[in-house]
Amino acid sequence: MSKYKDKESGTTVFSLNAKWISWAHTVVAYTAFLSALSVGVYLHYHKIVQNEFYGYPHEWFPSVSATIGDRYPERSFFQLFIAITSGPRFALVALWYLVTARPGKALPKFIAGVGLFRTLTCGGWTFITSTDDHDWHDILMISYLVATIPWTVGCIALSPPNPKAIKYRKYLATAFFGAIPFMVYFFIQHKIHRIAGAYTTYSFFEWSLILFDVAFDAVTALDFEGFEITVRDVKGLAKGANMSPKSTIAVEKEKQKITAGVFDAEFSWTGVFDTAAEVYHGFVFWSMLTSLGVVIWYFPLWHMGISGYEAFVMSTISPLLLGINPIRSLVIHHLRVCHFLSLAGLLAWQVKDPAYRLFTVGFGVAMSCLAWAGTLYSESIHEVRLESKILAWIVGLVLSSTAKFAWQTNNPIWPIMHAANGGHNKIGLALAVLATHRFTRKAPLNTGEATDESLGGSSFLAALGIGGVFFGLHSLLSDTSTMILWVWEGYPVRGPLSAPHGWFTLAAMTAGLLTGVRYPKLVGTWSVYGVGSVGAAILTLYPNWFGYLGALTSAFYLTAVAFPLITVASKKSPATTFGFGFFIYNFMVLFHVWVVAYAFVPGGPFVREHTDWIMTTMMVLIGAGVFNLTSVNSCRLETRARPSRSQHRKYHTLVLGAINLLFVAAAFRRFPTNDNKPYHEDSRVITAGIWTIHFSLDNDMWSSEYRMRDLIKELEIDVVGLLETDLQRVIMGNRDTTQFLAEDLGMYVDYGPGPNKHTWGAALLSKFPIVNSTHHLLPSPVGELAPAIHATLDAYGELVDVFVFHSGQEEDPEDRRLQSEYLAKLMGSSSRPSILLSYLVTKPLQGNYNTYVSETSGMHDVDPRDWDRWCEYILYKGLQRVGYARVSRSTITDTELQVAKFVVPKSGEEKAQIAAIENNAEARNRKVNEQEVPEGWRFPALFRGNGVRGHRYHVFNEPWYYKPSQTGV
Repeated sequence: MSKYKDKESGTTVFSLNAKWISWAHTVVAYTAFLSALSVGVYLHYHKIVQNEFYGYPHEWFPSVSATIGDRYPERSFFQLFIAITSGPRFALVALWYLVTARPGKALPKFIAGVGLFRTLTCGGWTFITSTDDHDWHDILMISYLVATIPWTVGCIALSPPNPKAIKYRKYLATAFFGAIPFMVYFFIQHKIHRIAGAYTTYSFFEWSLILFDVAFDAVTALDFEGFEITVRDVKGLAKGANMSPKSTIAVEKEKQKITAGVFDAEFSWTGVFDTAAEVYHGFVFWSMLTSLGVVIWYFPLWHMGISGYEAFVMSTISPLLLGINPIRSLVIHHLRVCHFLSLAGLLAWQVKDPAYRLFTVGFGVAMSCLAWAGTLYSESIHEVRLESKILAWIVGLVLSSTAKFAWQTNNPIWPIMHAANGGHNKIGLALAVLATHRFTRKAPLNTGEATDESLGGSSFLAALGIGGVFFGLHSLLSDTSTMILWVWEGYPVRGPLSAPHGWFTLAAMTAGLLTGVRYPKLVGTWSVYGVGSVGAAILTLYPNWFGYLGALTSAFYLTAVAFPLITVASKKSPATTFGFGFFIYNFMVLFHVWVVAYAFVPGGPFVREHTDWIMTTMMVLIGAGVFNLTSVNSCRLETRARPSRSQHRKYHTLVLGAINLLFVAAAFRRFPTNDNKPYHEDSRVITAGIWTIHFSLDNDMWSSEYRMRDLIKELEIDVVGLLETDLQRVIMGNRDTTQFLAEDLGMYVDYGPGPNKHTWGAALLSKFPIVNSTHHLLPSPVGELAPAIHATLDAYGELVDVFVFHSGQEEDPEDRRLQSEYLAKLMGSSSRPSILLSYLVTKPLQGNYNTYVSETSGMHDVDPRDWDRWCEYILYKGLQRVGYARVSRSTITDTELQVAKFVVPKSGEEKAQIAAIENNAEARNRKVNEQEVPEGWRFPALFRGNGVRGHRYHVFNEPWYYKPSQTGV
């Protein structure tokens, strides 16, 4: 207590009302931004409104980053006042903690830490510009934005009982977060669609976030009015002494409504660790389950048909063993052992032999399904513990989808991953051991004898519901880009993109799960089932944004209905509900494969191209589960929440919020820059390649994206067609190799026909902007579908057409004949310079070759003298072909990489020279030595001789170069 204080009068020698700290912070912060804006507009207006695409008058208002960036003196004004702001800012955070601190409450301490963290990160991105260090600037900026969410919500939750302040905070928080989607939308319009004026609109929303952010903290002036700097409460505000009990209750209810009551639960480190362990253990389950299909797929892929290893898909039906009483008793009494044995699936990356690795993963999945089924059954007589386990199981899927997004559709703890290709298996396993130990620390409640006879309903119908919902969760929601690629139709972009729009899918999953937990009786009704069915139908039938609306509806419904379906199944015989349920799930997985692999499997033609049948069957199965729900006693589904249940719900809600924040941070880092540049811009060269990538699994069953990236980068390829790229199926891990390659190599990407088009995939990566693209399914009356992409690129200001095509099988000659005629007409319809990157299944100069290379198509073979070809071909027209090479595959795939170099004509004279030799094969195919062509036309010397990493120029052991005799180039 101060020695200057007069205890009777309450006066002090010096006092300052704390509200002036808030005012000082507000005024100086606004001055920092507005002074920089004023000086920038006055001195460098045209420079700061200029962006990479447009300037004044199309763009007429500067963004925040352009205003406070690197130009002098704007940057100096901003940094000076922001430095001054730091004093009031630290004081504001400290005073807010003093206002809100209560004995035994951890939330005020947490929010104070977040406020301190925001202050430090603000200083970081302010004084470290993107020019100084782009990575650290982005990291600090992302950290600041992510920390704004808990700061905003926490301040509302901790607000003293001041209705006026709470009202302002609610309005400002709504305005802040409401502006973000519009800001992102206009940024996409600018960055991806390159719409003039969009960046100006984006800038207004960006500035509005600054205004709302500072204004939100300015509201503390209303709360600080009763505080002196002496930290003496002169009005009793901190204890709510001046508020009537009735008004205090009303204000507290308003705060709970705004924050959904998430912060009302008592904080407990035990609860935090328990929730984290449960969710991570759920993540491990989904990681192993989603990896099983990938390691199975390796074998039919190399056998080109059924191999026998597909039987391991039945690993999941291990809960059938729980129908045998001694085994059920043994499992439930030793659940910790079963859960630890399931971690063999994470150890599988250490097994080098592919067959033994599959055995290890299959064992891990079998033990995991058995252990989880036993756990849920054993917890079924305790509502709170059962709900917590089911929540963890489904939140684990949300975390798995987030991890896959952060690792560009690969899971870092999969058995096809290791340190060399981005895996983090050791860390994942160590965390799994800790999580499993904590997850299993409580003894089982139901030892296997007790059953809930009062529940009613049917175990058989419950099993059908489990099979349908697990298939939906796995096939549609285990990767946030799956349904986005279902509705993808090419350029110009007319629908969502995997990054950043994948978060919408995750948000729908999160909202659905929380709704299912809170209102299980509601989501189990036929009316909600009807909404889910409509969503599935829209997803199946419609492309672009409307189709994605169906995808979001499906995501919401699947996670919502999963909770009551699993709850009811846990209280019935686990051998039936989970054992038979997973058998139905396996049937759906195989059905899911049969519709595209119909040419290789028995009975395939009967289900050919019938994804609609799959979606219908899935919804019928879920409908059986819903029918069962309606017959179950509703009070057992929606019991009034007990305090302990409410607390664990809030821990899981906070975990879901944290996972969503991680996803948003990853999306920010993955946001497309679209500033891609070709390798030899000065030479106007297009280096184009064609490669069949064998579904991104190398010869040793490792994910091959990193190795493919290295070869494409070292060969300096500007445009590459990739075949066998559709991995968005359960059996292939719901992956998308093109995301990693496009982002890492700095290329635009067209995924090609989506997973619901029943092809093996064809994709296009390009350093040049893709102006337009269309997808084609060529005639295939008997065999597998033949996908094609027809894309128009902006190459050095000239429009160049690129075709990517995968022909049908050798066993289906009529299919291939019809496809050759279709593609020849398609290529002939374009008068622009064109390149075909293809898999043709024909010998040079024979059969269908003469349809592809014909007057109808107008195309020329890259070199008709290369007789040793059967699959991959490169054709062209209207361009000067200057180089051709064939590069060995190493162990990445089963097919080489073919590459050709073309020069894009610029002047009318150059175009005339190319046209003059269109019908002169001898002049056009004149070969020369490497020394006779410019440096920018040459292939890298890295792959001469023995090459590197098993890649070398082969067949003719060196690149071939061409220089038409009459051009004199």
